[in-house]
Amino acid sequence: MQLTINGQTRELPEPLTVADLMAHLDLVGERIAVECNGRIVDRDQFASHVLTDGDTLEVVRFVGGG
Repeated sequence: MQLTINGQTRELPEPLTVADLMAHLDLVGERIAVECNGRIVDRDQFASHVLTDGDTLEVVRFVGGG
């Protein structure tokens, strides 16, 4: 399956949920926001939101600091 993540095209196995993708990107436990095809995916939907070939995602990681 081909996904565009933060502007970069990547080949990934299917089936894949947002939660699976976060594990693949090593972002489990991070403070992140995910947008899929222009719509925000609620964190409680990560495990059930199945990605499909051609989806475009923006993944934003929040970084604290002062």
